Amino acid sequence: MTAHNVRLLIADDAAVIRNAIKRLLVDQPSIELLGEAENFKQAISMATALKPDVVLLDLHMPDDSEIKPGIVKEQLSVCGSKVVAMSLSGQEDSETRKLAEGFGAVAMLDKAELHDVLISTLWRISQSDELTPNEGK
Repeated sequence: MTAHNVRLLIADDAAVIRNAIKRLLVDQPSIELLGEAENFKQAISMATALKPDVVLLDLHMPDDSEIKPGIVKEQLSVCGSKVVAMSLSGQEDSETRKLAEGFGAVAMLDKAELHDVLISTLWRISQSDELTPNEGK
C-alpha cells in the first residue's frame, strides 16, 4: 500500500452494505474502489485479478462453494491483500473474533460503526499486522 492511495475490494453479500460503504468513500479520492464481490469465491477471483491492497470482507456471507476461511486467507495472502473483517456480531464476540483470525484479518470492524472507523482503519492497517478490535475508536 502506498502513502497516497489504497486500492480496495469490498466483499459483502448485501448490496445495501456495499452501497453504504461506497457512500463513505465518495469524498476519499485516495481510496480507489476496484470492485465489489458478493461471495467468498468471487472475492478470491477478483482479488487475484485486481490485486487490491485491502479486502473489506464480510465474515458471514452465504456461499454455495463452501470455501473455508483458511482458503480465503491463503488466496488473499498470495495476492498481497490485507483483510479487514466486518460483521454485525460485534468485536467482543469470541466466535466472530476467531472467525476473523481464520480469514487472516488484520482488523475487525462492526458494520454498525463503519461510518466512524472505516477510513481511519483502511489507512492504519498498513502499519500493523495484528488483529485489533474496532480500530479508529
